[in-house]
Amino acid sequence: MREVRLINAAGEQVGIVPTFKALEAAVESGLDLVEVSPEARPPVCKIMDYGKYKYTSEKKEKEARKKAHVVITKEIKIRPKIDKHDLEVKVRHIREFLDEGNKVRLAIVYRGREMAHQEFGRDLMDRCLKSLEDKAVVEQYPKMEGNYFGALLGPKAGVPKAKPAEEKEEKKEKPAPEKAPAKPAAAK
Repeated sequence: MREVRLINAAGEQVGIVPTFKALEAAVESGLDLVEVSPEARPPVCKIMDYGKYKYTSEKKEKEARKKAHVVITKEIKIRPKIDKHDLEVKVRHIREFLDEGNKVRLAIVYRGREMAHQEFGRDLMDRCLKSLEDKAVVEQYPKMEGNYFGALLGPKAGVPKAKPAEEKEEKKEKPAPEKAPAKPAAAK
């Protein structure tokens, strides 16, 4: 005869009882007998409304998923022959993505004969990582994958995040200066 540790509907421990008595108690109360901890010796069973229990646990999981922060990985592709100003623009975009809390995959793409001079891409990657070391932490160090030379960057812990664009726009709101009225054209 198998025995279980029974907990009644009010949450009070009844004690160790035979399984059939636990089932009878559940039927009398109009509820279900649920095995809460099967690993324990003897197993722990509780008298409860299983449908309600399942519903509330699913609701809690759904709330937890809502509150969870989803990390998005953005990708920035650059070429080894990129111009200085264009590189500054790309680095600025990377900073914005990191400020939003996203991860960034920085990829240097080689085409054709550029594969013969991979050192240009390595120097470029080093310059980018050096300029981003205040905002980013390297999560995956640069490595070659086919014709891609890529690294994965994540936001640095402890660095304050930038305020959302909406808040920035609210502070900048100033009335526009009025234009002077146009002068009528002189008659010829």
